[in-house]
Amino acid sequence: MLQSRPGVCKEGFPYIGLGVFVTLTMAIMGWTIPALVGLILTILTLNFFRDPEQVTPREPGLAIAPADGKIVFIGLAVDPATGKTRQKVSIFMNVFNVHVNRTPVTGKVEKITYFAGKFLNASLDKASEDNERNQFRIVDEFGHGWTMVQIAGLVARRIVCWAEEGDEVTRGQRIGLIKFGSRVDLYLPEEYELCVTQRQKTFAGLTVMAKLKAQPNLPEAS
Repeated sequence: MLQSRPGVCKEGFPYIGLGVFVTLTMAIMGWTIPALVGLILTILTLNFFRDPEQVTPREPGLAIAPADGKIVFIGLAVDPATGKTRQKVSIFMNVFNVHVNRTPVTGKVEKITYFAGKFLNASLDKASEDNERNQFRIVDEFGHGWTMVQIAGLVARRIVCWAEEGDEVTRGQRIGLIKFGSRVDLYLPEEYELCVTQRQKTFAGLTVMAKLKAQPNLPEAS
């Protein structure tokens, strides 16, 4: 699996480099105001592509947030991968959030499906069906199926996927990136119960999203 470089995503290097070049050029030419604007935009771009390390909870039977942002939807919805009605949680990421996405559980990536689409505001419910998106089907270590969908937003124009079908992933592992504003939908297996609430802020790889309702003979965290 290809992954982001901790600290700053390598996908951001061209944008950051261009910002530095333009800013320095304008500064050398004595264009003070444009140079300041360029510096601010460069700093914002660097901030957008940041990729901090997280200490992921290791207790068994937990699922963690796949994205930084704010929960904008919790409710029943049709899982696009299975056609079954499941509990769905949608996390909206604005341009100031970290945009690296992480796998919510330990397991195996069974299928990845890309859909071309529109670039509506990612906070809208219809973005789940109309926007450009990348869909993961993950089976966790207990055999339960998860669907995670990266959804491009109003500003976003590219979804980056670092995982491949058949990859074994661990909880909190970097799995992809959405550039410049976006959303992640997570469809939970019925064996899990939610641990989050509407409008709650989440942190990828850190916030506990759900836990197993019954935990017989779970291995101890090491």
